[in-house]
Amino acid sequence: MAQNYTYSPIGIIHSPFHDPAGMPIQPAGASGVRGSIEIYEDYKEGVIDLDGFSRIFLIYPFHRLDGYALSVTPFLDTTPHGVFATRAPRRPNALGLSSVRLCEVRGCVLNIEDVDILDGTPLFDIKPYVPAFDAFPNEADGWLSGRSETVLFTKSDSRFMGNIS
Repeated sequence: MAQNYTYSPIGIIHSPFHDPAGMPIQPAGASGVRGSIEIYEDYKEGVIDLDGFSRIFLIYPFHRLDGYALSVTPFLDTTPHGVFATRAPRRPNALGLSSVRLCEVRGCVLNIEDVDILDGTPLFDIKPYVPAFDAFPNEADGWLSGRSETVLFTKSDSRFMGNIS
């Protein structure tokens, strides 16, 4: 049986990107792009000891999208794929996941790099990136095989922006 869940932001993500068009589509394509995270005061205690990690995962909503499609043509291909075989933003539960470089923790502000996230995006959660747990470099990458290198210069376009408010 389906259940509904409610999440409240723990902070807000700041980046130089105010419009989805032209943004990097993954953190690898946003190398060196600086941003910050403003953690809400109620959650300040949760960032204790985070400064020992060089990368963190950010979980956030694609907050300016409405609706979804189960078949999409992703940025790195010209063929439609099932949305769950892509990282396309128009998803049934429009959640984003980015691994960013953590540069500095200053109280409630986290300075980050490799940001591929729209300015003003609410932040739902942070998890530390742990190479021993999270890196599997020799695994199969499905239809992306031979295409993933193009992420370094591929930018967002308007294909998922039809329902942006």
